[in-house]
Amino acid sequence: MHDATTAKIAALNDHARRSFTGCRVVITQGVQALNDLPSVLDQVRRYSAFTPDNDPYGEHDFGSFRHDGITIFWKIDTYDVDLQMQSPDPTDSAVTARVLTIMLAEEY
Repeated sequence: MHDATTAKIAALNDHARRSFTGCRVVITQGVQALNDLPSVLDQVRRYSAFTPDNDPYGEHDFGSFRHDGITIFWKIDTYDVDLQMQSPDPTDSAVTARVLTIMLAEEY
């Protein structure tokens, strides 16, 4: 069972992933080399296949999907604003820097 804190983190992560705002977006070289990068980015934005198996903490911080026979991962990490360590409070955007990384599964 998830609480209000988890729901707020999930909402902030969803906003970052859907809009690519409120976060830094890192796209690995493998993903950048794909022929249809806009389609991959669109699939990240539209991702909604969260289940207890792939999102056990309910924070909507990871997903994977297939694109042209390739498995793509995306993940969101929350750091302090200096990107030195984990955020002290991922529900507070004033002290949190979100980083959304989009990569090929083989790059993980």
